[in-house]
Amino acid sequence: MTFTVGLDDYLVQGIHGYFDEEHQNPQPFNVSVRVDLSTTIHEGQLGSTLDYAQLQGAIDAVILDSPPIRLLESMAIKISERIQQSKSVRRILVRIEKPEAPLPHPGGLPYIEYTWNR
Repeated sequence: MTFTVGLDDYLVQGIHGYFDEEHQNPQPFNVSVRVDLSTTIHEGQLGSTLDYAQLQGAIDAVILDSPPIRLLESMAIKISERIQQSKSVRRILVRIEKPEAPLPHPGGLPYIEYTWNR
C-alpha cells in the first residue's frame, strides 16, 4: 500500500529567473509537490508520515529565502533535496509553473516537472 502526501497549487512570489531583470521584482511561482511514502503509517503518529507543513516549508526556503535561482530545474532539485531528508520518502514529484515567464507573445503556461526516486 502506498500513500501520497501532497501540496498543490501553492502560489509563492519570488525573484527568480534566467534574466537579470527577473531578479528585480517578485513574480508568481505556482508549485505542486507530491510525495510517495515508503513506510507504514501508524495511527496518531505524525512522524510516520510527512506533514504538509514540511512541504510548504521546503518551498518557502527555496523560493522565499534563497538568492535568485536562474533555472526552474535547479529550483525543483533544491525543493526536492529538502524533502528527501525524511526517511519515509520514496518518490517526489515537483511541478513549478511560472505564469508570468517572459515569452515572445502571450499564450501557454510554462512549467517544469522533476521526479526523484529513492
